[in-house]
Amino acid sequence: MTQTQPQALYGPVAEDLILVEDLLESVKRVDLAPLRLMLDHALAPRGKRLRPALVLLAGTFGDYNLNRLVPLGTAIELLHTASLVHDDVVDGATSRRGRPTANAVFDNALTVLLGDFMFANAAEMVTRTGSLPVTRLFALALMKMTNGELDQDSAAFDVGRDVQHYLWRIGGKTAALFGHSTQGGALLAGCSEGQVEALRSYGYNLGMAFQIVDDILDFTGDEAEMGKPAGGDLLEGTITLPALFYLETAPGENPVRSFLAADGDRAAFLPEALAAVVASDAIGRAQGMAQEFVDRALEGLSTLEATDARRTLEELSSYVLTRRS
Repeated sequence: MTQTQPQALYGPVAEDLILVEDLLESVKRVDLAPLRLMLDHALAPRGKRLRPALVLLAGTFGDYNLNRLVPLGTAIELLHTASLVHDDVVDGATSRRGRPTANAVFDNALTVLLGDFMFANAAEMVTRTGSLPVTRLFALALMKMTNGELDQDSAAFDVGRDVQHYLWRIGGKTAALFGHSTQGGALLAGCSEGQVEALRSYGYNLGMAFQIVDDILDFTGDEAEMGKPAGGDLLEGTITLPALFYLETAPGENPVRSFLAADGDRAAFLPEALAAVVASDAIGRAQGMAQEFVDRALEGLSTLEATDARRTLEELSSYVLTRRS
């Protein structure tokens, strides 16, 4: 069964996303050949463009001015991509979605500078919106993402963290950027305070569900569809919601604790740890929490006019819950 392509779910803004692609392409037009080569590599995967789509969809509830909305959507996509480039350096990752990472192709120092260049481009683009509040939102998003990533890395293999801490971390690492996408789009469109808050709430809660589903797929996803083997997060010491739920119900010695406590090569312990989580009720509980966040997202939308954009946002929440990659 072929899953619906996310771009087909972007409804009234699908065609306008080509303007985001054009602006992203413009980032590659630099004089320095080595930088151009690295940008080509980093920006080659088109991705789902979910965050720029959220900016444009939120903008439809007010003054739909693409001259302001497109730079914000592009800036947020660049920010997201640059953060992945830096994350891969920190994690020592050699592939992402089946492709070699920038740090695997180039050296770490050059890749860090590549990420810095992309962050700088994103910051310049967001200033094109002419909105100081939206520019401030962009800066806050970067700060929250950095806090979340630092926390994740500092908590590697630490079984002392609980579900509430996990939710705080993904709120900064992932959900904040979703929330800022819809909030920023609404602000640029001159929406009312009530509309801005409804769209911010939708984006944030959708982002929470998105990350939880991402963490579930690390245990249950198909390697061919995901572009990476299962268990990558756990192998790096990132204890996500399914593992946390499993540890709650299996407090004594168990395959996950044995994996996390192992010295040297933990890879040999990974299959048993993954199987234990999948065989438990942890996956179902995590899916239930993702559904709770989607319900909160939809609750925010209920106050908005029933437009094509609102229906598209509702469909996107279903896509987030059922996606396989």
